[in-house]
Parts: sequence; C-alpha cells; structure tokens
Amino acid sequence: MDRKDISEGKHPMSTAQVFASIFLLVVVTTIGDYFLKLASQEIQPIQNKWFIAGCIVYALSALGWVFTLRSTKLATAGVAYSLGTILLLTALGIVVFGERLNRYEVAGIGCAILSIVLLACFNV
Repeated sequence: MDRKDISEGKHPMSTAQVFASIFLLVVVTTIGDYFLKLASQEIQPIQNKWFIAGCIVYALSALGWVFTLRSTKLATAGVAYSLGTILLLTALGIVVFGERLNRYEVAGIGCAILSIVLLACFNV
C-alpha cells in the first residue's frame, strides 16, 4: 500500500472501526484531562502525580491517533473526536466537578452537534 492509498482512506479499517477507535481516543483523552484537572487543583500543578499521569495518558492517545488517522480523513476524525471530547468533558465537569453550563455554552454544544450532522451529510 502506498502513501496515496493511505491518505485517501484506503487502509483496511471499516467506518465502524474508525469511529470505535475515535470513541476510544475520546475516552482516553478525557481520562488524561481528568488527571490534568486534578493536577491543576494542587499547589504545584506541574510537580505532582496527576500531571505525570495526564501526560502519560496523552502520550497513549497520540499513539492511537497515528493508527486511526491512517484510515480516515483528518477533518472527519477531528470533528468526530472534537464533538465526543466536548460531550464527555462537559459530562465530566458537571458530574464530577460540579460545574454548571450557561446558555451560551449549551448553544455552543448544540452547534458542535450540528457540525457533525453536516459533516456526515456532505462528506460521503
């Protein structure tokens, strides 16, 4: 398989597998973000176990991205990943950290959802 085949999404990974790997990346990244949020609440946010754990988890997500991007367009993966990350981090903030959303943030999330719908409709 040459470089052109890979860049055109001709790697043997189905669409369902691509979106499953993106979902897994969202979960892994959210775990990393959780650790970094914990680190940010410490007196020395960069010199603690949570910061190190967050960096390690982020490195794992980078490894996953390399393999996922072999099978899909960057724009498609980026939008799906961004939307998943927005939704999961929002849920994490509300449920775990007691954060609240204002109406502009809710509207922003609605726009993010609309973007994935538009991408799905016009990126066949």
